[in-house]
Amino acid sequence: MQHEEEQASKGPTPAPGSLVRIWTIFVDGLAVLGTTMICILMIIICADIIARNAMGASLPLVSELGALLLVMIVCLQLPATVRADRLARTEVFFVPFRERRPKSGALLSSVFSLVGAGVLAMIAWASWSILQKDFSSGEFIGVTGIATLPTWPFRALIFIGLTVSSIQFLVGAIVELRTSFKTGR
Repeated sequence: MQHEEEQASKGPTPAPGSLVRIWTIFVDGLAVLGTTMICILMIIICADIIARNAMGASLPLVSELGALLLVMIVCLQLPATVRADRLARTEVFFVPFRERRPKSGALLSSVFSLVGAGVLAMIAWASWSILQKDFSSGEFIGVTGIATLPTWPFRALIFIGLTVSSIQFLVGAIVELRTSFKTGR
């Protein structure tokens, strides 16, 4: 009984199945890619620091690449954060409310997830047009003749991360709605 109450306060977990496992592996794979990008960003920053101290000049692409990588890292790790229910929210209110009223708490959580899905879907839609523009125009970062990189691969990963995050919010909303109809209060 106590274990069930602890699970209800943490939030629902989807039933195991092959589709759920594939989705989980995909979401975790995006998070791993984001973590890899953190390591790459750290190496780039350290190399730039060494270059500035040794040669008195910055490496090309560092600031532009750093900005794109930072946004990409957040977008790639967001779906795993949503799935693990680790987003910031007012726990002072939500946890006690969910413990006292599991059905209402699950309903409130599903509303939160639906709003999150909608907001991220709008951001993904806006990033889609940026991705299309960058791809069709051959947009790049850097200085021509020294070092350049196309921006579309970064924009594509940002779009994928935002889209998967929106879908993950929808999955969470469905799971919470099921919980709200199963619980007593």
